[in-house]
Amino acid sequence: MATESSSKSRPGISTFKGQDRALRAGRLGTGGLLLSVLAATAPLMVVAGVMPTTFAVMGIVGQPLLYVVLGVVLVLFSVGYAEMSRHVHNAGAFYAYISRGLGGTAGASAALVALVAYNALQVGIYGIFGFEVSGLFATYTDLSVAWWIPALVAALVVGALGWLKIDVNARVLGVLLIVEVALVVIFDIAAVADPAAQGLSLHAFNPDTLSGAGVGTALCFCIAAFLGFEQAPVYAEETSRPHILVPRVMFLAVGGVAVFFALSSWALTVATGPSAIVAESQKQSAGLLFGLTESRLGGTFTDILHVLFVTGMFAAMLSFHNVVARYAFAMGREGLLPAAFGRTNSASGAPGTGSLLQTAVSVVVVAVFAVADDKPTGDPTVPVLHLFTWFGNIGALGVILLMAAASASVIVFFVRRGAAGAQAWRLVTSALAGIALLVIAVYTVKDFDVLVGAGPGSSLSWVLPGIIGLALLVGVAQGLLLRARRPEAHARIGLGNEAFQLEKAAEEAS
Repeated sequence: MATESSSKSRPGISTFKGQDRALRAGRLGTGGLLLSVLAATAPLMVVAGVMPTTFAVMGIVGQPLLYVVLGVVLVLFSVGYAEMSRHVHNAGAFYAYISRGLGGTAGASAALVALVAYNALQVGIYGIFGFEVSGLFATYTDLSVAWWIPALVAALVVGALGWLKIDVNARVLGVLLIVEVALVVIFDIAAVADPAAQGLSLHAFNPDTLSGAGVGTALCFCIAAFLGFEQAPVYAEETSRPHILVPRVMFLAVGGVAVFFALSSWALTVATGPSAIVAESQKQSAGLLFGLTESRLGGTFTDILHVLFVTGMFAAMLSFHNVVARYAFAMGREGLLPAAFGRTNSASGAPGTGSLLQTAVSVVVVAVFAVADDKPTGDPTVPVLHLFTWFGNIGALGVILLMAAASASVIVFFVRRGAAGAQAWRLVTSALAGIALLVIAVYTVKDFDVLVGAGPGSSLSWVLPGIIGLALLVGVAQGLLLRARRPEAHARIGLGNEAFQLEKAAEEAS
């Protein structure tokens, strides 16, 4: 890092230039961090969209039990991941952890996979967001608005918010999330109070409901609902006590999400009856929740739910946007992206260049899909079945692989530090979680045609997951090239702000 020469320095005044290469600490407490993380799970989008789709496509009644199973797996994952967060504070969480355990080249590969995966998750939501907003205009104003217009407007608004202080973002996300969760809880209570003919049946929690060949693929559908909890370490540099807050928020998030989604999917089976949930989901698709609320809670509540469905998606887009911007910042700071990405906005302390990158990617992708859509209003094929479904599953696959790699990295990290004995039970949980996540990743690749609604012989079944594979290989190549040409930069991968603090200390000591 460049510093002014000693001849131009004044005694007693630091000339260190690294302040703009660190995110500002103390911006987030437990509440703000938890809300920022949970917003990415988009609870209403999961209950109204993911759950009916899983019931309809997989025909498995025991979806509530799947959320419990996945909750256990992700708690096991979080044990080692959270412990790692006590030792590594870096906005590039996944790749920083992986580089500390598996080396800089693996870290470089993980960085690119994370950048692609979180970009895909964020951009994909613009499709369903634009389609739903277009539907709201048609329903309530009789205006015909192409889906890509609200999608592009949202991309610009999210980009503008990405330049603001993270605590401002947390407040926006918090308000949207709390109202969204409250409405789902009201539906859950109404469903329990007014069950279908089969009454308060617990059949959906019966292990027998998980028999069949579709369980592995159903796990792929359901694990996407959890994505977001793993983002807590991304904000570690912006908290005052990361070693305490990050683990606390991770466990609160994964535990809360598992319970919330298990109960909400069970409420859907109670409202229709376990024997009818699959047929009703196939018949009504994403309209299932809204039909059930209208019959129990009235049209006004359902109208509000439709609006919150949209604002919940906006909250998820903003949450993923913040994560992508911070990954780009961390990569720029460590030489994996141009240095401009590794600097923060002087006014807000936000990673402005990374935010611009994510906004540009969103606008370009939405524009490409808009050009490809010859029926821009009323037809969900391009915005929902293509943009949302394709990119959502690409992103989910990438994050699943990152979690599996992070589990392996936790084990190697503590073994190399000679702490295997002290951390033995955490290493066991990491191993169990890593194996489970690899199994889910295999099913995801194997059944990708089912996940994206393509035919068994479709090229999409290998082209779309191939995007993550390509990112992995390009990242490895970049890591190897960096090790050969700039070994000092390669050695710094994953160190994050620690490397610059060491530089500052060395400069001040000289």
